[in-house]
Amino acid sequence: MHHREKYWNCAKGHTFDTARSGYVNLLPSNYKHAKNPGDNAVMMRARRKFLDAGHYAPLLQALEKAVVRCGKPGGVLIDAGCGEGYYTQGVSMALATAEKPMEIYGVDISKSAADAAAKRCPNARFAVGSVYHLPVTDRCCDVLMTIFAPYCGNEFRRILHKNGTMIMVIPGQQHLWGLKEAIYDVPYPNAVRDYALEGFELMQAEYVDSWLKLENPEDIQNLFQMTPYYYKTGREEHARLAQLQSLSTQISFEILQYRVLKS
Repeated sequence: MHHREKYWNCAKGHTFDTARSGYVNLLPSNYKHAKNPGDNAVMMRARRKFLDAGHYAPLLQALEKAVVRCGKPGGVLIDAGCGEGYYTQGVSMALATAEKPMEIYGVDISKSAADAAAKRCPNARFAVGSVYHLPVTDRCCDVLMTIFAPYCGNEFRRILHKNGTMIMVIPGQQHLWGLKEAIYDVPYPNAVRDYALEGFELMQAEYVDSWLKLENPEDIQNLFQMTPYYYKTGREEHARLAQLQSLSTQISFEILQYRVLKS
């Protein structure tokens, strides 16, 4: 795939126009599972407001340090499932400050997410695409980020260079426990996936735990609407949360750094 100012073209002669905001749509229609796949407008708007308020700053700061440690100046970083680009932008700025600038790309299946990311982080390039069929060539990537996004081992191994790094962020067992207590009669801990991943060697596991105190209903609703719980609950749980004027909850994340194993 080759990039020109207003479009991209591939070896087969296909041309893909660049949107005004800067992203390009590389998602084939036969890979769509819905008319507008990915996060909807409600979830996107809520997450953007919540993250911009700095509520997940402890995670962003730890993620920036992790990427700077393994970043290669002039290398390629891909954020698979980049959302609206909050973490992509933070990592890009941290690498530049550390004098380790990398070529940065973000891919998300949501067109509205790619559009928002391109507006937020103009020094990176964004595309609409699936993490299960990333629109990039084999072994093109030095660092892969996957943050609360679907895991696709075969595809991630395909795009990473030999000894390339994958940084995965997953929620900890007690993440948002206070929110769950507010909406569920019997809250349940998060299921944490097995660290062992085929074709990868775990190099480091870092835990980020903090407490979040939300002092107004808008922040509480933004947090609720950006989580799956909003869509897994009914009117009773929604009404229960709408009555809250403040919320205190634990936030817990795991930052896992892997090295890809290739012969």
